[in-house]
Order: sequence, then C-alpha cells, then structure tokens
Amino acid sequence: MEGLEQWKDQLEQLKSQLEPWKNQLEKCLHEAIQYLNQIPPVQLYAAIAVLLISTLLLLSIRLFKRAKSNTVILTGLSGSGKTVLFYQLRDGSVHQGTITSMEPNESTIVLNSDSNKKRKSKPVHIVDVPGHSRLRPKLDEFLPRAAGIVFVVDSLEFLPNCHLASEYLYDILTKASVVKKKIPVLICCNKNDKVTAHTKEFIRKQMEKEMYDPDDKLRASRSAISAADILNDFTLGVPEEPFTFSQCRNKVTVAESSGLTGEVGQVEQFIWECVKP
Repeated sequence: MEGLEQWKDQLEQLKSQLEPWKNQLEKCLHEAIQYLNQIPPVQLYAAIAVLLISTLLLLSIRLFKRAKSNTVILTGLSGSGKTVLFYQLRDGSVHQGTITSMEPNESTIVLNSDSNKKRKSKPVHIVDVPGHSRLRPKLDEFLPRAAGIVFVVDSLEFLPNCHLASEYLYDILTKASVVKKKIPVLICCNKNDKVTAHTKEFIRKQMEKEMYDPDDKLRASRSAISAADILNDFTLGVPEEPFTFSQCRNKVTVAESSGLTGEVGQVEQFIWECVKP
C-alpha cells in the first residue's frame, strides 16, 4: 500500500509540473487560431498550396534520387575481352577458355577493390552485351536504364580493328538514348598487360582520327541500323574542325585494363562514379 501511495504522489507531482506546459500550449494554440482568422482566405489558401507543392517537389526529388540507375553496360567488338572483364568485375576470376558470348551476361555485384573499400558500397548491375554485329541490337534493350557504358577495345589487336571499333563507338555516341541522357562512356583499352599492346593515348588519337568524318561517310556506311534509328540519332563534332571526344555532349574518358591479370581499378573507378549515391 505504501508503494501505491508513493506512486500516486509522484503522479500528482508530475501532473502539477506539466500543468504550466499545458496552459502554455493552449495559449499558443489560441494565438495561432486568432492569427489564422486574421489572414484573408485567399492568402491562406495560397500558403497551403505553396506548402503542398513544396512537399510534393521534395518527395519527387527523393524518389528520383532513389530511382537512379545502377546498370553499367560492357560492350565492344567480339574478342576484345568483355566477358573476361565481366567475370573479373563479378568475382575476381579469370575464367580461362571463355568463348564469344551469344547472349548478354548479367550480374549484380558490389565493388570490392582496394580503391573502393573506404567508399559507401552500392550494388551495381553489370551487363556484358555480345559484340557480334548481328547481336548488337541487343544493346538497345539495355541503354534506357544505363548509368554508364564501358566500351572495351583490344589494345593488342587494335590497328586491324580500328575502323570497325570506331564505327561501333560512333554508333553508340550518336544514339539519342545516349546523348539525351548524357550517359558517360569509358573507352577501356584492354589487354594492356601485353608488351606489344598500344597505349590508351595512341588508341584515343587513332579513334578520333577515324571518327573525323566531314562528309559523314562513316554514318552512311554503318550497317545493321534502321532508317528510324538514323532519324533519331545525333551527329558528332564541330563542323570543319578535327574531331575530339571532348566535343561529345556526354563525357568520354579513356582507361587501361587487363581482365586476365585483374588490373581493373580504373574500370571500377568509372563504374563507381556512374552509380555513386
């Protein structure tokens, strides 16, 4: 009984302590009602509308940020090492004996390289798109949700394939879905572990020369592209000026890698920049 009496006394003390706060709250509420009554209805409705619009705008921004794509596409000519690079990014394996992919390879990964350990990890959806000319239309299925594109080039056998690689990259850089969204593109010079591999600067300059097309012959010579695609595409460069990748509407950078030896740090850096929160 004594414990119950003490509890009642404490409850009464608490009630007495809260009484001033209750009175103050009632006073503030009364003043707020009086203030609102003095505001003309038109101004009050306008203030409510502004508040609602601002709230909806903030929610839309948050939803947009949450919906940011985490898909990065690997593409390029057949034999450039895309699939080996895909497996290296996925689980750090070499997968010796990999054959040319006939269907896209997809996997959701978390970047775990030394350069990314201190960063906030975010799952990345990697898609390896086949490079065979007949299978390239599959690329269009993934471009609408792409946050970045890694265009893989064989640094070892670059010169014999320079024209075809430049033609394919030209096709990508002029696609409306890439230009309008300003999807960043990384030219990944793969197989740089070989002594006879060409440097990324050499490859960049040669591709820029190949893509300098004042008469638009490169555009006209592209195969496996529909008339509708051509109408929806953009052109590259500045008229009467030598073409450089810096003239592109979207950011184009160049890096080196080796899927076989696991030198993929520059590729992971690019991917992280594309999908970072």
